[in-house]
Amino acid sequence: MLKMTWNRAWVGRRLGDAAVTGLLVLTYLLTACDAPDRGRQERGVARAEPAPPPTVVSTAMVEDPKPATPPQPVEPTVTGPVTYEEAENAFRERRFEEALTLFTAYTDEKPENAWGQFMLGLSAWKSGEHAIAEAAFDAALERDPQHVKSLLGLGRVLIETGRAQEALEEIELAGQIDSSSQVFRLKGRALDELGLVDEAADAYLQGIARDDTDVWALNNLGYLYIRVGRTDAAIGPLARATELMPDNATFQNNLGIALERTGYAGSAVEAYRSALVADEGYEKARINLQRVESRGVDLDVTASLADMAQAFLDDVIAWRRPVVSAIEPEDVLPDSVAVPAPDPNW
Repeated sequence: MLKMTWNRAWVGRRLGDAAVTGLLVLTYLLTACDAPDRGRQERGVARAEPAPPPTVVSTAMVEDPKPATPPQPVEPTVTGPVTYEEAENAFRERRFEEALTLFTAYTDEKPENAWGQFMLGLSAWKSGEHAIAEAAFDAALERDPQHVKSLLGLGRVLIETGRAQEALEEIELAGQIDSSSQVFRLKGRALDELGLVDEAADAYLQGIARDDTDVWALNNLGYLYIRVGRTDAAIGPLARATELMPDNATFQNNLGIALERTGYAGSAVEAYRSALVADEGYEKARINLQRVESRGVDLDVTASLADMAQAFLDDVIAWRRPVVSAIEPEDVLPDSVAVPAPDPNW
């Protein structure tokens, strides 16, 4: 007997409700006599259990840092009804494991609320629970196939579990609805994971053209340039990132690397020191600082970082491509703990 495995949300996003109805009828006729347990099928492709996140050995850090060791799964222990506000407050206060427990209970009570499923996925992602996050984002998309934030959340999880090609497909779907810097930044990450360096740089630049305060797009672009040996090009975006967020140790360390390799030893020392001010336990910055200082060469050679940041922005403005967002900027989830506040009773 012919077996058909496909996902209604996936088809709905591409073909529309009429096609979904027709396929449902056809599937019933073909499978009514042969319906064994097919396992977990998603968007027409059977997914294996997610691989663990790859070990990060680079000096870059993309988007929000994750726990070094994922915590043990959190079992819901809540008794009685849970409100959306109660669960959201736990998330906003960065009590992510508690938020995971609360949103699990909330979605058990209100499984059809796409926002609840999305927040469950976000809480699980922040807690290092990739499998739970993936299932929750999928559940949100089954309720609302055009839920941009869930598409992007799922994209992040897929990137972090070694499935960048699948991630790119979800991000491209989000890009059909929204053209914010966040979409392009995440697209850049997926393309970079796939080894498409030029395309990744282009995506980051498109994101920065949309929002030149997107510090993670700036950092990711700068680090990409470092990796491919274009350290002179890396200084501009990294200088801009540290200008906006000077207390980020990762940004300062990456800037130090770009400056050091470009010959600006004095400015590199300043960047490494700034990284250690931001995080005195940042071992990479400490090692980098000791290396440059011990050489004692060209420590008086410095760069005008403000000028380099501005020159980069001028180039972005000249390069900028016209894009139109289908969603207002304030509706796009940033990489902070801020989340939209949908009607909890929806």
